Amino acid sequence: QVQLMESGGGSVQAGGSLRLSCAASGYTGNSYCMGWFRQAPGKGREGVAQIDSDGRTNYADSVKGRFTISQDNAKNTLYLQMNSLKPEDTAMYFCANRPNCEVAVSGRPGSGNTYRYWGQGTQVIVSS
Repeated sequence: QVQLMESGGGSVQAGGSLRLSCAASGYTGNSYCMGWFRQAPGKGREGVAQIDSDGRTNYADSVKGRFTISQDNAKNTLYLQMNSLKPEDTAMYFCANRPNCEVAVSGRPGSGNTYRYWGQGTQVIVSS
């Protein structure tokens, strides 16, 4: 059973930075995608960024150039570095795992419906 635990959320002023972490355990496959997704109050879930086991990434247009997804395989940890934060980035952020997956570099993260395992989320609040 895959377990995911996010951390690193908090409150920050617009223009600031945060780094989210997602500690993963229990996955034994060689091929996977890991993603960051977010959901703001009253809105649907949206994909933020994805990375696969070979390091391919893609991003939502709204965060491209500001956010960076990365992973440390030795630590089984996924990261999301968020810079130049905006109030519209305020949301609950979730990490998720999808086995046997490849990221299309030219694509965009979807809403996460194909992802199987999810963490509990970490809250990000950006004030103006």
